[in-house]
Amino acid sequence: MKAAIIVFPGTNRERDMRLALKRASGHEPAMLFHREAALPKGLDLVVLPGGFSYGDYLRCGAMAAQSPIMRAVKDFAAGGGHVLGVCNGFQIMIEAGLLPGGLLRNATLRFLSMDCRLRVERAGTAFTAHWQQGDCFRAPMAHGDGNYFADDATLDRLEDEGLVAFRYVDEASAATAAANRNGSARNIAGILSPNLRVCGLMPHPEDLVDPLMGGVDGLPMFRSLAERLVAA
Repeated sequence: MKAAIIVFPGTNRERDMRLALKRASGHEPAMLFHREAALPKGLDLVVLPGGFSYGDYLRCGAMAAQSPIMRAVKDFAAGGGHVLGVCNGFQIMIEAGLLPGGLLRNATLRFLSMDCRLRVERAGTAFTAHWQQGDCFRAPMAHGDGNYFADDATLDRLEDEGLVAFRYVDEASAATAAANRNGSARNIAGILSPNLRVCGLMPHPEDLVDPLMGGVDGLPMFRSLAERLVAA
């Protein structure tokens, strides 16, 4: 799998993402600065990692979405390329129009830094092939603007078309209000594009890919990508 990680001013999770991708695929991903105007040829995957691009000024991800590299990322996605956005990467995706909705301030108006539990709502994609539908796993969250919002028509479409990738759940795997710490609509933690090739989520599976990190709960995502995209 040939992958590239986009680095913006304020990105701080690119090394974690690099480790996750290399551990799963055995290949070193390229690191591309946001001022680049083109992607390397032959890429299988582009990743927008977490952090605080441009210090989260204006709106989280809004300035990064205007970076030169994002034109190439949008063209890559439009051509059927696979794109993963995590936390700030998800915010950038939404600001760039790669995925619908918005990410608002957490309902508590506080920055959340803790583990959460996610339930896999759509199995069988390049991002979730190593899970079964309904599987639950632990993932760290670290964000101040992770409250996913969309109008009812958009939320209904995401549900009806099976484009909700992950949902916040409790220890009993139930999508409760208590499990939904940032207040996201319908407990949505991550979504997919209609062609299932673009995925954005707020929690950080890349931070649990090695026992030394405290667990390997997030490794199935990267193994899924490595196997599916090599096969493709």
